[in-house]
Amino acid sequence: MNHLNFIGIIPARYGSTRFPGKPLATLGGMTVIERVYRQVSKAMDHVIVATDDERIAQAVQGFGGEAVMTSTSHRSGTDRCWEAYQNHGGHEDVIINIQGDEPFVQPSQLRTIMSCFDDDATDIATLVRPFPHDGSIEALMNPNMAKVVLDLNHHARYFSRSVIPYLRGIECAEWPKHHQYYAHIGLYAYRARVLEQITHLPQSPLELAESLEQLRWLENGYTIRVGESQVQTIGIDTPDDLARAEAFLKSQSHD
Repeated sequence: MNHLNFIGIIPARYGSTRFPGKPLATLGGMTVIERVYRQVSKAMDHVIVATDDERIAQAVQGFGGEAVMTSTSHRSGTDRCWEAYQNHGGHEDVIINIQGDEPFVQPSQLRTIMSCFDDDATDIATLVRPFPHDGSIEALMNPNMAKVVLDLNHHARYFSRSVIPYLRGIECAEWPKHHQYYAHIGLYAYRARVLEQITHLPQSPLELAESLEQLRWLENGYTIRVGESQVQTIGIDTPDDLARAEAFLKSQSHD
């Protein structure tokens, strides 16, 4: 890992459908985007925010961070990362894509995903969290939590909003007890040449079916190395999520 140069890029757009202006929402007296930036900076020396909105760029610069302006027409954070990487100079070997709505991303998670590139064959890396054996089938079935099937070498074979694999002959409610399921953590890293290639790929049938961008990469033959993290974070997609994150932050400060 020591011979590779890494850059952390945080895509952040203003126009979220479910929560407009989300990166600038206040969480514990600090904007969400500043919390993400500061968490990533604990593990990485080089971090930038990729945004399409001057208000976000100004806020980032205001707390001493670095922002790069990108197009408003990107379909995904992956595409925004590639443009930001180019606009910034494009010198690093590996780009880590950290979602701008994950204020509790942990340095340990970033170090785990970086370590996936100790293997020279790694094209793309991501993280999973083992689903607890005492977890409920209702939680496992939540379509907003993507599930991942791994091979014996810790490469992703498939991502799905459905529960995979199906356990034949076992009562559905008992599935979490009888198999180690994995929940996907939306943190990605790519070799620079691979990021360039995948941004030119057309949407694929499985991606369109599941609305999961990473399936496009698998369908086109890229390998996705998977690291494990036990950390449970709180992503912010809605104002209700922000309220939960605020409560979590207060509980942490009282520990």
